[in-house]
Amino acid sequence: MPAGLPHHPLFQSLFRCVLLLVLLGIGACVPPPSPPVVPPPPVIPEPPPPPLKVPVLEAVPWEMVEGWPGDDPGAALIAFRQSCRAIGRKPVWEQVCAEAGRIDPIDEAAVRAFFTNWFIPYRVSRPDGKESGLITGYYVPDLAGSRTPSARFAWPLYSVPDDLLIIDLRSVYPDLANYRLRGRLVGRRVVPYWDRAEIDGEQAPLKGRELLWVEDPVELFFLHIQGSGRITLENGERVMAHYADQNGYPFRSIGKLLLERGEMTREQMSMQAIRAWARNHPEEMRSLLAENPSYVFFSELAADDRPPPGALGVRLTAERSLAVDPRTIPLGAPVFLATTRPSSTESLQRLMVAQDTGGAIKGEVRGDFFWGMGDAAGELAGRTKQQGRLWVLYPVGALPPGVE
Repeated sequence: MPAGLPHHPLFQSLFRCVLLLVLLGIGACVPPPSPPVVPPPPVIPEPPPPPLKVPVLEAVPWEMVEGWPGDDPGAALIAFRQSCRAIGRKPVWEQVCAEAGRIDPIDEAAVRAFFTNWFIPYRVSRPDGKESGLITGYYVPDLAGSRTPSARFAWPLYSVPDDLLIIDLRSVYPDLANYRLRGRLVGRRVVPYWDRAEIDGEQAPLKGRELLWVEDPVELFFLHIQGSGRITLENGERVMAHYADQNGYPFRSIGKLLLERGEMTREQMSMQAIRAWARNHPEEMRSLLAENPSYVFFSELAADDRPPPGALGVRLTAERSLAVDPRTIPLGAPVFLATTRPSSTESLQRLMVAQDTGGAIKGEVRGDFFWGMGDAAGELAGRTKQQGRLWVLYPVGALPPGVE
């Protein structure tokens, strides 16, 4: 007890009672502890539904083929007969090709009846359902050249190198069937073949394999893209430089690179615009061309006024042959195309035939329109870059590859 308070028991009891009341009062002023804060459970968004996949090839009635029957299909029938030279003995095509040989191409009604009675149209779509894709153009250019190098003719076309290996592992790895695998041996290892920068560089690993020489590196680059070209030699002789093989690298578009670097707009983009840029930027031109690692090797054919063969092995037909991605569209098959003419809104709807392929022609709805040979065809090919739709025609009673 504090000093100075009486020691009488009554006072001691009274002091303890007062002290107890004070302590109880202080305790009553302190709020009770708050319950612990429990955060709400996290909101887990529902996963989006899987993207809707549509068939890449889907049978449709003829009424759904935009623009059918298009222009006179007699020229397409003649082109299809060319296909039959390569596919006519296959069971799927045997009867159709035999019937095609009996139709008069001049009889427009009979030609239309042949295609509508013997074929089913299959609309081509991307897996995401989009039905339109890029349509470009190609042609056979004319170049001046020589069999020997000189100050004028300093840029070589190479034949297929002896050390170029064709690597085919499809029987073990079926997924590799979609790849063009090429390589070379270093000891016991197979390594990628030389790319464009290495082949055209100072090392010149293909020296001695020159087939012909031309005078312009830009025109040579575009010859690689087109796949074939007529070369007029110094003595007036003409030869056809024709695609023979490729170094295995994927094609990379220098036009797309120029767009990405702001060198030109999408509206300005054309083969002619790329040529002009290269002429105006000679120091940058070599490094730009080297960014496309793909390199084409050529063989020599006799040249005449007829187009060269395409990937199907038959001669192409101007304005009727179409280069496609054969993973989707079977080579040899008729294909109806609905697009527009180059740099125009005028419709271009006609029956074509899938007879060629190309390193840049990848994707389901993708086509490369063969315009023919020479400068006039090149003018159209260089400006062909628009959207289009495709329908594959396949024989009645059969299913295209990949369709169940």
